[in-house]
Amino acid sequence: MAEYGEWNRKGATLSDVTAKKEYGVDRDFIVKGIQAGKLEYREGSIWGNPYLRLLRRQLEKYIAEQLGQDYLSSAKKRTEIRRIKREINSLKKRLKELEARKTELEN
Repeated sequence: MAEYGEWNRKGATLSDVTAKKEYGVDRDFIVKGIQAGKLEYREGSIWGNPYLRLLRRQLEKYIAEQLGQDYLSSAKKRTEIRRIKREINSLKKRLKELEARKTELEN
């Protein structure tokens, strides 16, 4: 059962699409968890495209039960590595822009 305010807390929920990207689980896996009563969900729609909104805490617990804790931890590590790489690339781009501006001002 969801804790009070959990559905509104930032980062506490994710869509089925995001779950696929972050944890590598498909919609069928999620639907089986819902049918088994392990996952609470809310339906949503953006631009006419339906999605399922899930509680991250429950999804991680269900993944650990079904696929193992090792799978869950490796999926979390992959997601974190992707986030770090994205941030590094963003910082490299910003550094390049600043160096170009510095050169422009020096001339």
